Amino acid sequence: MGAKSGSAGGAGDGDRRIGRRALLVGGTAAALGTAVLARDELARLWWRTPGVEKPREEGAVDYAGARWVAASDANWRRADRPDDFGIDMVIVHVTQGSFASAVKAFQDPGHKAATHYIVGQDGHVTQMIRELDVAYHAGNRDYNERSVGIEHEGFVDRPRDFTAAMYAASARLTAGICARYGIPVDREHIIGHVEVPGTDHTDPGPHWDWDRYMRLVRRAVTSGTTGGPSSAPGSARPSGTGV
Repeated sequence: MGAKSGSAGGAGDGDRRIGRRALLVGGTAAALGTAVLARDELARLWWRTPGVEKPREEGAVDYAGARWVAASDANWRRADRPDDFGIDMVIVHVTQGSFASAVKAFQDPGHKAATHYIVGQDGHVTQMIRELDVAYHAGNRDYNERSVGIEHEGFVDRPRDFTAAMYAASARLTAGICARYGIPVDREHIIGHVEVPGTDHTDPGPHWDWDRYMRLVRRAVTSGTTGGPSSAPGSARPSGTGV
């Protein structure tokens, strides 16, 4: 396929763990004072403790309504984000092919690239890599580690491929990601693949309507219509078929 998602360097993007496992839940609680913490507050703190590997459930998604289809594990690496690598960016891609061809490529271990999500022209969202993990999509290791990548079905030179349903669904998805990780809703933190340093890709191309897209993202954040994202980055939710 002509999918443009660049490889993050395969073997050059090997595991890198930050040694912060000395920080324990008890120490976190003590730092907040001697007050008795409610059970839900303790649970929230546990999720945020660096070094605690979050449990995984097969088929779980981070965005309610997304359909889970696993990418090849050769196209991403296991991580514990945002505790080992902070997430402060969303990167917009265009597949340069059909939805099916993008899924096929991301399931191919020889492709060496994949994004976390694919958004179809009909607005359906498929998640292929957990947000916890580092997807090889930007062609830049640092940007891979700090971002969530979203593919969009279509071709950069065909503006008709960027449908209203696609813009709306993608905007809700991006708004949910920004809300989860406290990412500013601006063009410094929501960028195109073409804007990644060192990339040779041009997507999402000149026909991607950034003004329209950013308005939709801001509207979704303001109204809270983000598709009902999971309450915590590692929390398990059953995959769905709607958007």
